[in-house]
Amino acid sequence: MIEWFVQLELTKQLLLIYLVLINLITFFYFGVDKLKAQLSHRRVPEKTLWILALVGGTVGALAGMNFFRHKTKKNSFQIVISFILLIQIALVYLVI
Repeated sequence: MIEWFVQLELTKQLLLIYLVLINLITFFYFGVDKLKAQLSHRRVPEKTLWILALVGGTVGALAGMNFFRHKTKKNSFQIVISFILLIQIALVYLVI
């Protein structure tokens, strides 16, 4: 099952590990922010959530938004996340 991963170049292995970790962290931050919102505690700044998405956590951000039903009605937030996703798609397209 893990053979495909071991056969990859080291840089690709590190990239995959990084992407999994940053997406898990981003997902976690969306959950923490939702919990803080429900408890009326100091929130995670939107800028932090956007930066996490920007550095590779967009899948985690989208999953967190849907799973926790968080930031789904705030259009300004969704516009920035959508813009980040489009930039990342364009970069992947250019690299490939």
